[in-house]
Amino acid sequence: MRTTRRTALVLGLGALAAPSLALAQTWPTRPLRLIIPFPPGGAADIVGRMLGAYLQGTLGQGVVIENRGGAGSTIGVDALAKSAPDGTTIGLINIAANAIVPAVRRQPLPYRPLEDFVPVSNLAVTPALLLINPQKLPNVNSVADFVAAAKARPDAINFGSSGVASSLHLGMELFMAKAGFRVTHVPFNGGGPLLQALVAGTIDCSLDVAATTAELLREGRIKALATTAPQRMPSYPNLPALNETWPGVELASWHGLATPAGMPAPIVARLAQETQAFLRAPETAERYRQLYLEMPTETTPEAFRALISREIETFRELARTQNISVE
Repeated sequence: MRTTRRTALVLGLGALAAPSLALAQTWPTRPLRLIIPFPPGGAADIVGRMLGAYLQGTLGQGVVIENRGGAGSTIGVDALAKSAPDGTTIGLINIAANAIVPAVRRQPLPYRPLEDFVPVSNLAVTPALLLINPQKLPNVNSVADFVAAAKARPDAINFGSSGVASSLHLGMELFMAKAGFRVTHVPFNGGGPLLQALVAGTIDCSLDVAATTAELLREGRIKALATTAPQRMPSYPNLPALNETWPGVELASWHGLATPAGMPAPIVARLAQETQAFLRAPETAERYRQLYLEMPTETTPEAFRALISREIETFRELARTQNISVE
């Protein structure tokens, strides 16, 4: 048979593709390490362990969970960035370590928030709620009431956050910048002390996630006015989204799957395929409902990378205009 130039080209491309196809079919040949950059017990840890169990079942290799918490999750994320891209290490990245901290920190990080990773898929989204203490703000029954009260008494109302430059702090700063009011920031050392202060009336309002506030809302000890999700949350369909009145006021913490930079494309594609199947599983949806987690939309590597890039730019601009920085 005569081999034409076109046939030779097709055969050549097929030869080049063959190793990649073989790699995708045979990987993994060893157990995987999944780095979770938080201590055990939180939402990120639960989601990471759910994914690890799912991958262990579908890939036919063990998945060893490694919790590497500390320094706002940057220690574990740095460990992922510095791992060899040999197909044995994957891990979670998140809004704090890969978008907020790079935007507000004066000193350089030991990793690059986007370039040192291959984003695979967003895994879970955690919108916040705008919360008030009803005893401290008895006449505030809506977001419009809240903004009016804040504008009438600039800086007299105080809001708490889980720390300077935390997602809850920057979410309120974004709201203030868009809606044109000022309230006084009171930072706490973590979400637990923040919630205790809100219930006690030490602070007037805050942003906080639905998972940790659901019981207090049912008891009426705090009141929710809105969500920072891009649209209304299925678990709170009557709560408006701040984005409905002030476009761009969106804040949803996210945790996603990534690999170190340089991971072979067939492995990334296989991980993306398995992760999408994990997110479509009915048991995943039910567990997310119990945890007040939202399903992500950025479930392809390209869409997840675009999300991270947008988030970095959003927080950099917010940090610049609101003069927010940390050491």
